[in-house]
Amino acid sequence: MPKLLTISKPRRRGSPNILSSPTLTWPALTKKTAMGIPSEDVVLIQLPKDPSEPTVVTVNCPDKPGLGCDLCRTLLEFGLSITRADFSTDGRWCYIVFWLVPNVPNSCKIDWESLKNRLLSMCPSFLVPFVYFGYQQGGDGNGSSTHSSSVYLLKLCCLDRKGLLHDVTRILSDLEFSIQRVKVMTTPDGRVMDLFYITDGMELLHTQKRRDDTKEHLIAVLGSYCISCELQLAGPEYESLKALPSLPPAVEEELFTYELASKEASSKELKSDLMTLKKASVTVDNWLSPALTLLQIQCVDQKGLFYDILRTSKDFDFQIAHGRFSSSVKGYRNLDLFIREANGKKIVDPKHQNVLCSRLKEEMLHPFRVIIVNRGPDTELLVANPVESSGKGRPRVFYDVTLALKMLGICIFSAEIGRHSASDRQWEVYRFLLDDSHEFPLTSNGARNQLVDRVRRILMGW
Repeated sequence: MPKLLTISKPRRRGSPNILSSPTLTWPALTKKTAMGIPSEDVVLIQLPKDPSEPTVVTVNCPDKPGLGCDLCRTLLEFGLSITRADFSTDGRWCYIVFWLVPNVPNSCKIDWESLKNRLLSMCPSFLVPFVYFGYQQGGDGNGSSTHSSSVYLLKLCCLDRKGLLHDVTRILSDLEFSIQRVKVMTTPDGRVMDLFYITDGMELLHTQKRRDDTKEHLIAVLGSYCISCELQLAGPEYESLKALPSLPPAVEEELFTYELASKEASSKELKSDLMTLKKASVTVDNWLSPALTLLQIQCVDQKGLFYDILRTSKDFDFQIAHGRFSSSVKGYRNLDLFIREANGKKIVDPKHQNVLCSRLKEEMLHPFRVIIVNRGPDTELLVANPVESSGKGRPRVFYDVTLALKMLGICIFSAEIGRHSASDRQWEVYRFLLDDSHEFPLTSNGARNQLVDRVRRILMGW
């Protein structure tokens, strides 16, 4: 069997210069290679000798539309940040190298074996012909039509306390569950009923052992606060929870307008960040390569940046042939992307270029919408982010928001997640009805600005 391109240690010198020669060395594609290769050579993970150094993950497999976006979403779901990335494809085979560190240093141990299995599951089968141009997306993105992972309903009844919702969310994240929908209600007697609609990254919830282990773990960690715990396949009621109750027109306009709301920018600390954000730039160059359009992107570093850019490329259906995601320099990132349209041609239409650049800037400047509004006599926090054209939402948003509220000591009276259509896009909207307190009076503009600032900073990884 031919030797595949592998990596033994992070390449600091001699890495391919994408601007001068946008190619990488490919494995020799013989008949044996096309019929299948050992899975251990498809995804390679090298742990560093020094914990301060990044882990290097190499993906070497047949290509498919949106593969880079899917891989980055999974890395984000595992709580990992991409410090550098190099990638290239010839339209049939792709080679990607990620340099990864935890989003929060020393936060928890990463299950690298589980991550490898998840990344492997996204790589196309080696037993199908390599077809890229004219590829029809559908189902699992692998040319087949499959059902998404089954949704399960977790019912938790607990005694209320500060930070409870985040603690449950963290447990579910550690167990590799993705929260699709949530309904949280607090009763007058100090109890909380949490309804989590979840999918299993391991795809094992159909087994009794996985369900029993999950319940036992939740009960053990929550201790005396847990009153009851049930886990079962979700019923037809799940479909009715996808759409949120309609938002008031004024709230909808403030939440989904591209420009930041003035109340978000009223804090001096936040305003300085916004001045930095507005320095993001996207440059189009059609002279450097005869066959590809070069996008040069510079923006402030933030959590999930590479995912947001690849999500945009997937939504716009343009192909990234070669790219480099450079290390952060003074808080800024530089990206060089050689791209083409789905038909294999350069992007030469000025109107198409402007639309693409505008969307990329929007995703870099404003990947989240965070506002606080009055809901009758109560205070409501709303967070929104775009949904992929495939229907998949952004990972760990609920985790980050509940973490911010826990850090501020704010109790959550009720919470829900749903979808909302606005500005010709679909959004995932998180609604939190908050409890007022003497320690953090939400009637104060200063406290509200502090809350928005903390939520935004954790979401952005600042």
